[in-house]
Amino acid sequence: MSFSEVNLFGVYVAPLSLLMVAAWLILVVLRRMVAGFGLLRHVWHPALFVLAIYIIVLSCVVLVVAEV
Repeated sequence: MSFSEVNLFGVYVAPLSLLMVAAWLILVVLRRMVAGFGLLRHVWHPALFVLAIYIIVLSCVVLVVAEV
């Protein structure tokens, strides 16, 4: 699949930015699930852990959309 600009209400948006928003929405759901179980308190640096999970989710979303 070739990534091309997406026309969003007359504004051309890079496809990666839309994938970043999708990954962020997935991350919000995952973070609420983890916070519900209280697992973030066992992590040394929660902000770095959440950033790492976001990067993993974003790369998975890109791979799924690109159908690699």
